[in-house]
Amino acid sequence: MSDTTLRKSIYLKATPEQVWAYLTDPEKLAIWFHKPKSPLIKGAYAMYGTQSGDKLMWGDVLVSEPHTRLEYTFTIAPMGDATSTVKWTLDPVAGGTRLSLVHEGLPVGEAAFGLTLALDKGWDDHLARLRTDAHGG
Repeated sequence: MSDTTLRKSIYLKATPEQVWAYLTDPEKLAIWFHKPKSPLIKGAYAMYGTQSGDKLMWGDVLVSEPHTRLEYTFTIAPMGDATSTVKWTLDPVAGGTRLSLVHEGLPVGEAAFGLTLALDKGWDDHLARLRTDAHGG
């Protein structure tokens, strides 16, 4: 795994329990990200495009500590055989939850930088949709 890492953190006016649903429940994931066929729990998963139905990402859920921490391997077709890791941390704060993302082990090198930029923008877009829905639309 490389040391190329994306880090994001947002504040949500929602409880850790509500935020957890956005990270693990297929219907909630479909609102802001991609849709798995079953809830994200330990073991293999795949996520599909909500419009296309195409398989977009896959991996294994490594850690599932409800309302606190979720970690899974992350692979998409542009990464070839490479695997990265996504780590979510939910921290209760006054009035809501701080949701933190660490996406590490991304491909390195000049040729891979375009993928890093695309993932960076993608996470920003996805998290903006999550925030909008969690805050009531």
